[in-house]
Amino acid sequence: MCTRINLRLPLCDAAIVPTSTVQAQLAAEETALLNKPPQNHRLVEIAGFGSNPGTLKAWLFLPSIMAPDAPLVVALHGCTQTAEGYATGSGWSQLAERRGFAVLYPEQQRSNNANLCFNWFEPGDIRRDAGEALSIRQMIGHLVQSQGIDPKRIFVTGLSAGGAMANVMLSTYPDIFAGGAIISGLPYGVAGTVAEAFERMQGRNPPTVSRLQSVLKSASNHKGLWPSISIWHGTHDQTVRPGNADQIVKQWSGVHGLATEPTRSELIHGHTRKLWLDAKGRQVVEAYSVKGMAHGVPLATSSDVPIGRAGPHMLETGISSTVRIAHSWGLATVADVEEAEAAGSLVRREEPNSASSAIKKALRYARSRSNAAGTASDGGIAKVINDALRAAGLMR
Repeated sequence: MCTRINLRLPLCDAAIVPTSTVQAQLAAEETALLNKPPQNHRLVEIAGFGSNPGTLKAWLFLPSIMAPDAPLVVALHGCTQTAEGYATGSGWSQLAERRGFAVLYPEQQRSNNANLCFNWFEPGDIRRDAGEALSIRQMIGHLVQSQGIDPKRIFVTGLSAGGAMANVMLSTYPDIFAGGAIISGLPYGVAGTVAEAFERMQGRNPPTVSRLQSVLKSASNHKGLWPSISIWHGTHDQTVRPGNADQIVKQWSGVHGLATEPTRSELIHGHTRKLWLDAKGRQVVEAYSVKGMAHGVPLATSSDVPIGRAGPHMLETGISSTVRIAHSWGLATVADVEEAEAAGSLVRREEPNSASSAIKKALRYARSRSNAAGTASDGGIAKVINDALRAAGLMR
């Protein structure tokens, strides 16, 4: 009997898998890896998606294999970032390639904001059918028509100003989104000037709960189900204070009819997750408090198969917000979460002498070498393959 792993290589009994076969499999895999361009190089700019009143750019990632009625994730970068940088760091394109969904990366322009921040506090940009919010809505509508996106599986996420803008989209177009994730972001409608924006970022003079909830309800005429919300914030965030996460919970608890206290609390890798269920038992709000994290996206880049890349505001925390958010939306599996967060776990779970374990170990080694080097300049593909086989105990 043979089983299959994510790399699509058949794994059979050790007695019937000669070393030459394993070498051939590894050679094919490594050739593909070394010749494949980085995921962010596959972003395609979309033009002519609408009137674009917010004068934003739109970049699209489509996976190699995408079924009809595929889901769409809208990913909004933070200040000083670009669509390409956010795609590389967050790992959304990487996960989309694996799971077959599309990712839209709206991009801010310096002509709109010198620091490349989405204007989450400008009244003209955060109303339904106006400014930057309408530009992003037009991008989504264009993709539903041109790419056959499933209109019932559209999600939005973002970091910092992008997280606040994600909240803008969820508040003004709740009929469009099935769910959203706000990372190190802010409540909707709490600032109208630059001075007020900085004040709210620092947690000063927050609005009352009734004000938070009324401004959300008045942002649209929505009467149906409201999108689910995932909130992520670092306990040591000095740029956007953690109190903003609590305010987002209070803001969305009103439309979902939630109790003040969470339905359940738990620790995940030392980080706190609080969960609220609505009256029908549906998971509608979750809030992660990431212990020790400053301002950024929580990632688990030290795992065997990392999603994303550590860098400025892309922070190693041992927990993958990208994969966990995708899982909460039904776009990733439990196995994806475990694989993304458990360093060395694949080796520990396998029998050490099994062919399956050995070949997986060889493939992980080969992948890590090619990813670290970027090319085969340190001796070519043959050397990477042979070193991988030795590391797996399949060759002396």
